[in-house]
Amino acid sequence: MSFFGKIGLVAGLAAVLVTANGCLPSDSAQMDEEKEPHYVLGKSRVNAQDYTAAIEAFQEALEANPRSGAAHFQLACIYDSKQPDPAAAIYHFQEYLRLNPQAGNIDVIRQRIYTCKQALAADTMPLPSSPAAQKQLDSLMQQKVQLQQEVDRLTDQIRQWNAYYAAQQLAAARAQAGTPVNPAGQPGDGGNAGTPGAGRPVAPVAPLRTYKVLPGETYAKIARKYNCSQASLEASNPGVNPRKLRAGQVLNLPPQ
Repeated sequence: MSFFGKIGLVAGLAAVLVTANGCLPSDSAQMDEEKEPHYVLGKSRVNAQDYTAAIEAFQEALEANPRSGAAHFQLACIYDSKQPDPAAAIYHFQEYLRLNPQAGNIDVIRQRIYTCKQALAADTMPLPSSPAAQKQLDSLMQQKVQLQQEVDRLTDQIRQWNAYYAAQQLAAARAQAGTPVNPAGQPGDGGNAGTPGAGRPVAPVAPLRTYKVLPGETYAKIARKYNCSQASLEASNPGVNPRKLRAGQVLNLPPQ
């Protein structure tokens, strides 16, 4: 076999290995992340081909360490080939690259992201068969990203208004109970020491808690996780459709 023939054979074997395993992480700095108990459990479930349980374990690994690029990578590979979900695969691949910008497998990951985007687009339209169609697809994808950014901005504004409204309700409730409130909306004597309850110690207003939705999560699961009712969780997020949660979406959590 010629020298170039041997090079071609090695390249072909490498491609087969990448295809068989989805993709292979190359950053040795992930060793500590891979020792996390939930991550270890997830790997054992992957080896047992129990991918649903593996997803749950890797999600718990992210709850323990939100910066675990290794957990994002494993979830991306599962959603890419084992339990296909192109949107979730894209999200976890992108998070992996964000947390590991110097990873040695960046080109492979970017190719998988591109392939997942094509699969996502194929759900609503045929794959492009010409450069003009590809250009149109790219334009549509860019518009989708821009619309999502606008939705996120509006969602954040709604969250801020909800927090303001909740603070005003709390202030009104305290005032009705006889606790003076100064113009800034904080408990105090209000310049009127004769008012019932003046000078009484008042607990500070609890800061607003938020939560970033993980792929596959529902209101019920999040409510169980934070020991609150699903109704109170929905009430804290009036602008959110509970049947259309998406990965990365930020929710308000009910006060403790």
